[in-house]
Amino acid sequence: MQCIINRRAEFSASHRYWLPELSELNNFEQFGACARSPGHGHNYVLYVSMLGELDAYGMVLNLSDVKQIIKREVTSQLDFSYLNDAWPEFQETLPTTENIARQIWRRLAPHLPLINIQLYEHPRLSAEYKGADMEAYLTVGTHFSAAHRLALPTLSLEDNTEIYGKCARPNGHGHNYHLDITVKGEINPRTGMLVDLVALQKVIDDAVVEPLDHTFLNKDIPYFESVVPTAENIAVYIGRVLKQPIQELGATLDRIKLTESPNNSCEIDCSAIVLEPLVAQSEPALAAR
Repeated sequence: MQCIINRRAEFSASHRYWLPELSELNNFEQFGACARSPGHGHNYVLYVSMLGELDAYGMVLNLSDVKQIIKREVTSQLDFSYLNDAWPEFQETLPTTENIARQIWRRLAPHLPLINIQLYEHPRLSAEYKGADMEAYLTVGTHFSAAHRLALPTLSLEDNTEIYGKCARPNGHGHNYHLDITVKGEINPRTGMLVDLVALQKVIDDAVVEPLDHTFLNKDIPYFESVVPTAENIAVYIGRVLKQPIQELGATLDRIKLTESPNNSCEIDCSAIVLEPLVAQSEPALAAR
């Protein structure tokens, strides 16, 4: 039987986004504060995912051996380093989160049966690399606060309560939503970026956070006048709002994870989202909370 195993590791390092062929003005225009000298640092968290067959001892690999390989090939070289000088590859392509993940894959792939490298630069920014040439994934985290009521307008309070429980109460309730948006694209061989992160954040803020934050979704967002704003439907709505603007940035919206509370979250594959006008339509109830 095959099994996926994961190993976590950490390293602390600094880096600077700076291309010598660009002027100081152009570097700051492209990289913002990340171009400042002598650079800035992060506490990186690394997850190495591996796939293999269970052996007679109930293991895919001996995790002590995995730990030593990761230390030898990656963390001992990167920990407390200036990444731009740590590996020769970072002279050619800047040490962005997505490119660091790619280079870690290249160092570990000869030794481990990798299926994914996930690297967190900080809790709200991470990258994944799965071994597909220059293709990588970038996840940006954000949040908004909103109220909603789960009720189909065509049903009575009693029927809605049977479906949605307390969430059908007439005056609604609120959540502090956490949103993770994952985009996919090709790493630029010089800048190391698959998308302009500042532009991506602006799209997310302008299209999602600002319109949804501190609203009563059922009444303030026209789409939810007849679509029940469950976490699932909110995630679909966000995907429909973001897909086109992210395409215009040169990336692809891959998936969205919406966390409603520590107990409830949902995730959608955005490849199934069709670009069409956001016309609210009545939808069947999904599930009781």
